[in-house]
Amino acid sequence: MKSKKIIMIIVAIFVVFSFATIAFGGEEKKAEKPAGKIPKRVGYVTNYAMHEWYQNVMKGMNARADMLGIELDIIDANLDMAKEVSAAEDLMAKGVDVLIITPVEQKGAEPILKKAKMEGIPVVIEASAVEGMTTLVAICDYDCGYKGGVETGKYVKKYLKGKARILSIDLPMLRPCILRCDGFEDGIRTIIPDAEVVHRLDGQGLKDHALQVSTDALTADPNINVIYGCNDDSALGALQAFRAAGLDEKKLVVCGTGGEGNAFIHAMREGGPYKVEAAMFPEKVGYECIDMAVKLYNNEEVPEHYVTPTMALTQDIWDDYYSLEGEVRTINWDAVNAIPTEDKCAKY
Repeated sequence: MKSKKIIMIIVAIFVVFSFATIAFGGEEKKAEKPAGKIPKRVGYVTNYAMHEWYQNVMKGMNARADMLGIELDIIDANLDMAKEVSAAEDLMAKGVDVLIITPVEQKGAEPILKKAKMEGIPVVIEASAVEGMTTLVAICDYDCGYKGGVETGKYVKKYLKGKARILSIDLPMLRPCILRCDGFEDGIRTIIPDAEVVHRLDGQGLKDHALQVSTDALTADPNINVIYGCNDDSALGALQAFRAAGLDEKKLVVCGTGGEGNAFIHAMREGGPYKVEAAMFPEKVGYECIDMAVKLYNNEEVPEHYVTPTMALTQDIWDDYYSLEGEVRTINWDAVNAIPTEDKCAKY
């Protein structure tokens, strides 16, 4: 039971988002210091530092903290809720000015907020809402999937005769993935009204499992021309199954979600069916967590949910937002900062 729970938590991290080094370019637009006082020390407790999504979130945090002269102290809870509570208490005892927390468990993080409030230390929550929080920094999951669906629909209309039969790789135990898959289906139907979801499967957020369930599904009904994955591993696993089945890739379009590492860039560079990425920009998430920490430190009014940008990237435009040399990718901050964000998520 314990190992199953750990796997579920790891999957949750995948869904909320392959290990790559990231460089930061194009930073000029946000290099200026925000108004007000700058905290001297910020503490961040991450839920699982080994996952590349959080490797990249932390790089975003470090980049912004370095710009502002903030000492950033990071502790990894490593999927252990008790360790997360202990780490947060340790950071508070050491006198951090602001805490940033990515909850291992939403309910389990509530005592951290209560203690921080007693200590007068503001807290930024990343990724998953916690009762009693002041602010959450996260994407809008439904809207992210919707954008991917719209862009995929445009491709289907132009190149695949306007007919869409979809293999959707979901993770139904997690609300964010359900929202992304729902959003994708609604988005593609704005372009292809009769788009049919032939298979909507539980891929567990893992490439190998997505490969397995997709292989079985394609054996039962191989007449698929659209693959959607609620994260990149889901999309890539399903694509691998499609290829293993010897099906015609020229009659296929794939949309992944996340952009947590370099895998989607490599897939797009191939020029094959991986045409769309519903990108979530983890570097930007980390960057904005630091800016939100500064706002809280200055007692500024902040939204309960600070929405970070998502965008459907295609083979034609992905390199407007990232460049890749070897395994080093560089984010174009000017381009990412210019992406409009939702005032409010369409669905929660």
